[in-house]
Amino acid sequence: QVQLVESGGGLVQPGGSLRLSCAASGRIFRIDAMGWYRQAPGKQRELVALITSSGSTNYADSVKGRFTISRDNGKNTVYLQMNSMRPEDTAVYYCKAVHFFVNFRNYWGQGTQVTVSS
Repeated sequence: QVQLVESGGGLVQPGGSLRLSCAASGRIFRIDAMGWYRQAPGKQRELVALITSSGSTNYADSVKGRFTISRDNGKNTVYLQMNSMRPEDTAVYYCKAVHFFVNFRNYWGQGTQVTVSS
């Protein structure tokens, strides 16, 4: 079993920055991709950014050039640096880890609220 704990959410003004962290713990064999998703009220959960174990990244068009995903494989931790934030970035942000042991399995964090408002 793998547990994910997110931190770093909160309230920020438009144009401001936040940094989210997500640390994986538990019975870890190998973590493949890690990523951040978000879900705004009344909307479906959507991918924000993804990073593979080798460092390849993928971003939603809406955050390209503003958000940066990174990871520390030694700490099993993924980060999301969010700059130039907009009100439409307001959502609950969820961390996901793809764990491999015999087969692949997705694990999710509990979510952290991010609110962009003046």
